[in-house]
Amino acid sequence: MSSLLSRYAEAIYWLARYVERAENMARVLDVNETFSRDSQGGQNWASIIALYSDQDAFKERHPEPTAEAVLSFYLLDDSHPGSILSSVRAARENARTLRPLISTEMWVHLNTFFNRMRALRGDDVAEERVARSLAWIKESCQAHTGITEGTFYRDEGWYFYEMGQAIERADQTTRLLDVKYHLLLPSVADVGSPLDLSQWNAVLRSAAGYHAFRRIHPSGMTVARVADFLLFNRRFPRSVSACVDTVNDRLTALRSRYGLKGGGMALERLDEVRAVLDNEPVDRVLAQGLHEFLDWIQLQMLDVGSLVGRDFFGYQVPETPAATAVQGQS
Repeated sequence: MSSLLSRYAEAIYWLARYVERAENMARVLDVNETFSRDSQGGQNWASIIALYSDQDAFKERHPEPTAEAVLSFYLLDDSHPGSILSSVRAARENARTLRPLISTEMWVHLNTFFNRMRALRGDDVAEERVARSLAWIKESCQAHTGITEGTFYRDEGWYFYEMGQAIERADQTTRLLDVKYHLLLPSVADVGSPLDLSQWNAVLRSAAGYHAFRRIHPSGMTVARVADFLLFNRRFPRSVSACVDTVNDRLTALRSRYGLKGGGMALERLDEVRAVLDNEPVDRVLAQGLHEFLDWIQLQMLDVGSLVGRDFFGYQVPETPAATAVQGQS
């Protein structure tokens, strides 16, 4: 790695992860909010807190997991590192570090995005108005992705950017799928019901995958088909398989094209994940437990992120994937 990139690779990698994290948090909240508007939904906002294992942090700030409290916690709480505001702030600070390397358009957009996020108030994220705010956040993240795609110089930094984005996206896609399948289905009796199908429809739309899904499944929406699409369909860029392939390809290119020595153990872990994704039929995943499968993928991607951080950024790798802390938060 060149001396220049060694100073900036970490910031590039985390810039991508934080923007992706903000967008996907908005998507998870959007799914949850959609379900809560269904008169039959019986929405439980505590499911989001459980999904991100934030029970202790939430209890320190709010007595009950009401819609207002959860939305405020994940959108506007700048003391919570998992909030969208905190993620956008962190992305902007990484962009500031990268100012000599990124385009003026990238910097101006992220700076404007952060200032608008900081200006949001409780009324903007009230349950009856939050859909509009979430739509704007997703659009702002997508605009950043488009600007970056069109202006970022294609050197080592680009590979670190795409690798960070894909690691984060793989993890977050599993959470979007899990929020519906494991946490929000009211009862087993509702499987296949109009309520169940409408919720899967909302998951696909929130993953920006509805129209792509319909291209291969013009009629008939089932749990197996949606799970197969979001987990295994390599032609859909937000699927877990597509994201894992991207991480593998970018890490391999950094080693072969630029002669970087690190990343060997991360590639070994990716090979294990890809072998499972290539050979595990969706019916068996569902029979053995989709939540457990999603949890396993999350742990593997946390481990891959830790190994990348160790080899390229000097992080200390925890003893077990389950103990892995999100790097770059401090």
